[in-house]
Amino acid sequence: MPELVEKLSFYLEFPFVRYAIIVGVLVSLCSSLLGVTLVLKRYSYIGDGLSHVAFGALSIAAVLKLTNNMFVVLPVTIAVAILLLCRVGRDTRIKGDSAIAMVSVGALAIGYLLMNIFSTSANVSGDVCTTLFGSTSILTLKIEEVYLCVALSCVVLLVFILFYHKIFAITFDEKFAQATGVNATFFNLLIAVVIAVIIVLAMNLVGALLVSALVVFPSLSAMRVFKSFFSVTVAAAVFSVMCSLVGILIAILAGTPVGSTIVAMDIVAFLLCYVMGLIRGRA
Repeated sequence: MPELVEKLSFYLEFPFVRYAIIVGVLVSLCSSLLGVTLVLKRYSYIGDGLSHVAFGALSIAAVLKLTNNMFVVLPVTIAVAILLLCRVGRDTRIKGDSAIAMVSVGALAIGYLLMNIFSTSANVSGDVCTTLFGSTSILTLKIEEVYLCVALSCVVLLVFILFYHKIFAITFDEKFAQATGVNATFFNLLIAVVIAVIIVLAMNLVGALLVSALVVFPSLSAMRVFKSFFSVTVAAAVFSVMCSLVGILIAILAGTPVGSTIVAMDIVAFLLCYVMGLIRGRA
């Protein structure tokens, strides 16, 4: 045990490790807050769909050889999020889940196709794997990326706190919320933009294929134990931050992939909460 603590203290002296922990905690916190709303509105799959869109946009930025791909990835992901949550998802001709699946698979395929056709790297498969599964990208963050993540995370948290009651209203009964004077269209738009920002930030942490785990698992874990919207939201945030923190530390010490390790911790937390829920139900 002392050797483990000493090894961890040694790694914490490096700035890139501290950057990874800061970004990991902030992204996990933001993902879990909006994750409860998405799960209750039956849009759990939106995180997976938007992460694939972000992967496609990232491929376009790589083809164009842009130094800062955020100028392409973020606007494209926000635009598709608005389309899915505020437009297509309500069209009776294209149901929400069908639209998400169509966009998800299409963006993933086009992104991979572009990276192969216009490849500027000798290791296309390695680049794609890193983008999809996160790999060590979280451990190679620049200080500018950390500042951007902190700024965007603060905006997300501020939006959630300021409009908590409005988000609560449209989560459970959108028509009733409209009847009481809540502009449901505006807040659906706001949620779409915030979710897109979270997805883009989370790609560096766990990769495109594992992003939805940060959105879904903490919320489902909290719902096994708690019942009210507020308690579920708080518990989901705590579970998400703890799983990410433990996952990052284990990945650093054991040399495992960061994204996969974090998701594994989320799975363990869900199983524990599921068992706790069963025990409480029988009691």
